[in-house]
Amino acid sequence: MKIAIIGAGNLGLSIANGILNSNGATTMYLTKRDTKSIIDFEKHNKVTVTNDNRLAIQNSDILIFAVQPVHFAAILEDVKDLLTENHVIISTITGFGIDKIEAVIGKDNYIVRSMPNTAISVGKSMTCICSNEKGKKRIDLTKAIFNRMGHCMEIPENQMQAATVICASGIAFWMRLIRATTQGAIQLGFDAQEAQELAMHTCNGAANLLIESGNHPEQEIDRVTTPMGCTITGLNEMEHQGLSSSLIRGIIASYDKITEFKTK
Repeated sequence: MKIAIIGAGNLGLSIANGILNSNGATTMYLTKRDTKSIIDFEKHNKVTVTNDNRLAIQNSDILIFAVQPVHFAAILEDVKDLLTENHVIISTITGFGIDKIEAVIGKDNYIVRSMPNTAISVGKSMTCICSNEKGKKRIDLTKAIFNRMGHCMEIPENQMQAATVICASGIAFWMRLIRATTQGAIQLGFDAQEAQELAMHTCNGAANLLIESGNHPEQEIDRVTTPMGCTITGLNEMEHQGLSSSLIRGIIASYDKITEFKTK
């Protein structure tokens, strides 16, 4: 596939790394206004770095937009005359609906919205996607791209804001939980490096238990809790201190904030 990533910032570069690591592109264009910070990507012989969005689009079929929302409409306006039946437009831009994209470039384009997270750079993203009516014909292609870099789920567009909180912001939430576990391990006597290794691999194992077994979390909790044991004692103390309720309240607060952005 000939892929262009328009806007090679943090998310754009995470996507680029994921695609390159999975051998998912025959050619790739990366665009940024100031290319100095990304010029090293040209060490990949299939990658071209440029500040010319039109050049990138003319030489690509899959167009992944990862620019700031405030710039997106103007960029689309500048390149819409280049769009052809061969192009698939994939937007990763929070709060910029399909209706807004269609208002600039028209409905007769394959338009897909996607919400990956930064774990895409290591092939472990949870990516949610939705499309316009014409874009449904390219949903399987889009899934094939993102499934090479983790797991992809098609959802209705009205759930994209919530998916952003759970999947994109969720990376930060899980990092904070891993950090807290690390700090607890240090207090129990492990050095910092050992503590983080214990925390992150245990977290990885817990997620994979659910992925591979299909079990509910409580089923796996029941397997490691015994009457009057240390696990149930720790769990109960965490709940007394508000672990679940504070996490849920944080998720809702994050969703309220992202909804506020959308209405402005």
